[in-house]
Amino acid sequence: MNRSDVDIIDRQTVFRGYFRVDRYKLRHRLFNGGWSVPVTREVFERGNSAAILLYDPRADCVLLAEQFRAGAFAAGIGPWLIECVAGIIEPGETPENVARRESMEESGSTPGRVESIGKFIYSSGGCSEICHLFAGEIDIAGAGGVHGLAEEHEDIKTHIVPADEAIGWLDSGKADNAALLIALYWLARHRDRVRLDWNDKEPEEDLP
Repeated sequence: MNRSDVDIIDRQTVFRGYFRVDRYKLRHRLFNGGWSVPVTREVFERGNSAAILLYDPRADCVLLAEQFRAGAFAAGIGPWLIECVAGIIEPGETPENVARRESMEESGSTPGRVESIGKFIYSSGGCSEICHLFAGEIDIAGAGGVHGLAEEHEDIKTHIVPADEAIGWLDSGKADNAALLIALYWLARHRDRVRLDWNDKEPEEDLP
């Protein structure tokens, strides 16, 4: 089935603040044939995002961002999360451009090579946000500190973590948010290949 198998009867914006909530009245095709009865669903709209796992292949370390998250607080868990650098994609921006911009704003680091990990939806039952996830090459020499834009009320502490330790968080439960979990699983699988590829000289450096 695909989007043509959904019939939207009505759609209204029922809340607009820092984020937006739309209410849908719709019906959809059933696996056994025919159509469902009309159902009403609210959908949290916050736009799509880009996130990036910043990795230094020479030091074999990742750079991660820690900041306060209201959603985690409301969920009853520790509200300061250690995450991949991330941000919302604004109109006219590409996901990779956002990943690069947010790397500078949130960590003070400028990625060199960037590789797509993939994209995923955070909570398909009630939120439309799709995250475009990347891995980015950085040099952690001189990295660290507190970053973020004051006008966006950001207070972001960076952490430099050895790759072995960060990958170990997958088993210990310290990696507790979707983008970080996916990125660390990707790193565990591709780390040897990435260290080899990203440690190569750039093509122009090989020219006489």
